[in-house]
Amino acid sequence: MAATMAFRPVIWLCAVAFVLLHSWLPLVSAAAAVKTYIVHMKHNQKPASYATHTEWYSDHFQSLTSAAPDSLLYTYDAAYSGFAAALTPEEADSIRQSDSVLGVYEDTVYTLHTTRTPEFLGLNTEPGPWTGHSLLELNKASQDVIIGVLDTGVWPESKSFSDVGMPDVPTRWRGRCEAAGDFNPKIHCNKKLIGARFFSKGHNIVSGAKESQSPRDNDGHGTHTASTAAGSQVLNASLLGYARGNARGMATHARLATYKVCWKSGCLGSDILAAMERAILDGVDVLSMSLGGGSAPYFRDTIAIGAFAAVERGIFVSCSAGNSGPTKESLANIAPWIMTVGAGTIDRDFPAFSTLGNGEKYNGVSLYSGKGMGRKSVELVYGKNANTSGNLCLPGSLDSAAVRGKVVLCDRGISPRVEKGMVVRDAGGVGMILANTAESGEELVADSHLLPAVAVGRKIGDEIRRYVKTARNPRASLTFAGTVVNVKPSPVVAAFSSRGPNMVTPQILKPDVIGPGVNILAAWSQAVGPTGLDTDTRKTQFNIISGTSMSCPHISGLAALLKAAHPNWSPSAIKSALMTTSYTHDNANSPLRDAADYSLSTPWAHGAGHVDPHKALSPGLVYDATPEDYVSFLCSLGYTKEMVQIVAKHPNITCSKRFHDPGQLNYPSFSVMFRKTGVVRYSRELTNVGPAGLTYRVSVDAPPNVEVSVSPSTIVFKNVGDKRRFRVTFVWKKEVGPVVRHGFGSIVWSNALHRVSSPVAYSWTQL
Repeated sequence: MAATMAFRPVIWLCAVAFVLLHSWLPLVSAAAAVKTYIVHMKHNQKPASYATHTEWYSDHFQSLTSAAPDSLLYTYDAAYSGFAAALTPEEADSIRQSDSVLGVYEDTVYTLHTTRTPEFLGLNTEPGPWTGHSLLELNKASQDVIIGVLDTGVWPESKSFSDVGMPDVPTRWRGRCEAAGDFNPKIHCNKKLIGARFFSKGHNIVSGAKESQSPRDNDGHGTHTASTAAGSQVLNASLLGYARGNARGMATHARLATYKVCWKSGCLGSDILAAMERAILDGVDVLSMSLGGGSAPYFRDTIAIGAFAAVERGIFVSCSAGNSGPTKESLANIAPWIMTVGAGTIDRDFPAFSTLGNGEKYNGVSLYSGKGMGRKSVELVYGKNANTSGNLCLPGSLDSAAVRGKVVLCDRGISPRVEKGMVVRDAGGVGMILANTAESGEELVADSHLLPAVAVGRKIGDEIRRYVKTARNPRASLTFAGTVVNVKPSPVVAAFSSRGPNMVTPQILKPDVIGPGVNILAAWSQAVGPTGLDTDTRKTQFNIISGTSMSCPHISGLAALLKAAHPNWSPSAIKSALMTTSYTHDNANSPLRDAADYSLSTPWAHGAGHVDPHKALSPGLVYDATPEDYVSFLCSLGYTKEMVQIVAKHPNITCSKRFHDPGQLNYPSFSVMFRKTGVVRYSRELTNVGPAGLTYRVSVDAPPNVEVSVSPSTIVFKNVGDKRRFRVTFVWKKEVGPVVRHGFGSIVWSNALHRVSSPVAYSWTQL
């Protein structure tokens, strides 16, 4: 899974989602020097003698190398122009010499970014002003929407994939379920799960470990993300008694197609690209990817290139932002045609308590479900008689004689959280207090531990550390309080959620939004326990995990609902509706806060804010953008025409319509970079998707040292579909206030019915 799923090694970035990451490690095959390469061809140079590009690519490959025919792993046409092949470095160099080749790139590995959310998002109530239609009508319309999930596969027996009451599969669907030894399409697919494929050729070249070649999910992450996006309603769902209630996805009546691209060693770019190609051709409406890596120029970003092809065909693409927060500049999946999703908390928690021998009782969280410790306290130890890694409770670090029968205080970090508990248990400890350090701050993520264990924040952790070091006979007892709801404040931005600013294109503000991503209940694979540890033999139909991997499929499901309500909207219109109707205040009516230190959050952490599906169904106005606009954007980055063609695949790109500034793209947010001149001007175009005859007036919030003027300040939309432009001038008032390097504000168009809000980030680059 990706990210904060305590039990996964570094390879999983989340709790549900997929992206492009700094660890892009090229994977080397165990066999000699053979590696997987992705070859980008000049799409428009196909000779007329070839009926298809696939034929041309295959023949070209054979003519340039002496590699065996089965070394050609995939050919791409819809998502990419080219092919993937297993080559030696010498063979790759030979292919580079061809005039028909734009580039040859070594394959990269991506990582995963690892039920109360429907109620928290308000999806169990009527949707409000959706042109007078009811929730029943919206559910019926969503039956024609298909969500493709690229992840670790699917556990088809889960009740979340029941098709009871669903009509026949849409006739336009061109996908299928692939058979395997443990996967029978006639049994395991139905009118809900209408597609299940697997892509492993790239993985098989570089990995020595053989895994079952099947669409089946043996990890859990893919089942969790798919059911989050569009799982059917399941009554009385829980994780071993925690979070008990009705579990359901965001778009319960939408169809699902799963594409297994992630294996134990990671997710190979060649396999991801092949799955995106297939999903586009199969006919999905939404692509959900909870995985990724770091950020890179768009012409070198496999996911960005495939996503461009999808968006060009009207497919909405949602990706996780990554789990590298609270570090700044840590985002993944930042292309402007991708919906980049960060993570926040929901109003549900799992309280647990650590009571010390001095009578102090400290709050924490836990999903421990076994026999408790009782009220009697036992000795508490911290790094005592252990080697240098004992404070972190790393494998082999604890002295059994020192911890047997005691509660062990462990620092969070380095190793998975639940693995620390296993280390304590195996050394004879009877309980664990898992204390955050400065790196993890005050963020608390609940885990299904193998022994009584409570996670606490940094401040409380420091108090417990002082107590252990100063008390003559430190003792502790641990107790567990189950599930509580209506927690305030919520949402809070997750500390692990990756942060801006966007380092590839600073003029585009990312992430776009946040959604529920902490302690999320969803369906789980029966092939693995809730912690993912090999020693965890427990089985559960549902699991609670965290990460931007979890928030991504929430937004994918909401996009499916918007697609159902507004089938003619473009992907950028759907993105705009979700962004401009998001909220930036919590359920205590205070500005959103950051779980890292509970300071006020900023758009570099939460983007436009937390999604509000009810308002997104009727946003009033949208900032729309076409594929041609994205080409103009790419041309404004200083790319060569060949670089732009790698992304856009258009044969006759001239860049004659490039923007004077990348920030000129008609985006629903603003990122203003002040340089020496101190003046930045952008224009935007609004499209009326609300009632005719409405007037909107603008309001502006800005730092004291910035003056913002908008012209015109009032816009009248006489008809539905009308488009109106406005111009914004941002002026840096150098004489006002102390020197700062960044600031934030907003531009809002509103009337009595609608509020269309855009965040603004300001940066001073020449200070």
